[in-house]
Amino acid sequence: MNLVRALLATASVAVLTAVASTPASAGAATTVASWQMNEAPGARVMVDSSGHGINGVIGRAVVTGVTYAGATGYRWNYTKPTEPPAKPERLILVADDNRLDPGTSDYSVTIRYRTTSTGGNVIQKGQASSAGGYWKFQTPRGVMQCLFRGSGGSRGVGSGRALNDGRWHTVRCDRTAAGVSMTVDGVFVKTQPGPTGKISNTWPLSIGGKSSCNQVKVTCDYFSGDIDYVTIQSG
Repeated sequence: MNLVRALLATASVAVLTAVASTPASAGAATTVASWQMNEAPGARVMVDSSGHGINGVIGRAVVTGVTYAGATGYRWNYTKPTEPPAKPERLILVADDNRLDPGTSDYSVTIRYRTTSTGGNVIQKGQASSAGGYWKFQTPRGVMQCLFRGSGGSRGVGSGRALNDGRWHTVRCDRTAAGVSMTVDGVFVKTQPGPTGKISNTWPLSIGGKSSCNQVKVTCDYFSGDIDYVTIQSG
C-alpha cells in the first residue's frame, strides 16, 4: 500500500510539473493572414497566401528576395532605431482590417526572423496612444518581447534571453482569456496570466517600425534584420 501511495504521489508531481511548464491554452487555430515573404527582388506588394487578400505595401528601402540559410525573406538593412529623420520607406504597411484585431478572441502571431541588432519594433498594430488598445513585438537588447494591451489590461512576455545571434528564430505569442504566452523555436518560455480584454483599433499593421513617429516625442524604433514569414491566427 505504501508503494502504491508513493507511485501515485510521484505521478501527481509529474502531472503538475507538466501543466506548469506548458501554456494554459493551445491558442488560436484559424489562419487570418499568412505572409510568406517569398516575393522576388524589387517586389512592392507583400502577398497574403491565406486567401483572405490582406496584402501589404512594401517600402522602397525593404529588400525583397533575400536568401539566407535556405530561407527567402525580406531584409531591413541596418539603421539605428532612433536615426533621424523618420523613414517610412523602411516599413511594410497593411491597411486597417478588423480581422487583424484580436477583439476578445484567442489570437496568435508567429514570426520567423533573424537579427544582430539590439533594438527595434518588428511588428505591431497600433501604438501606446491608440484608442482601442494595441499589440506588438519588439527586441530591446536583443530580447524578443510581445505585448497585448486592451480594455482589460496589459500583458507581455519575453524570450528570457537575447536572440540577436544572426540565426533564424521562430517566435509565437498567444493571447487568450487566461493570459499571454510565448514559445521560441518550439519551446514554451513563459505565460503572464491575466486578461487583456478587447483590442480593436483603426491603425494599419506595421512591420519594421512604428507607422506614426517623429523621432522627437515618439521614436520610430526601426527594425534591422531579416524576416522569413509572419502568420496570424484567431479563433
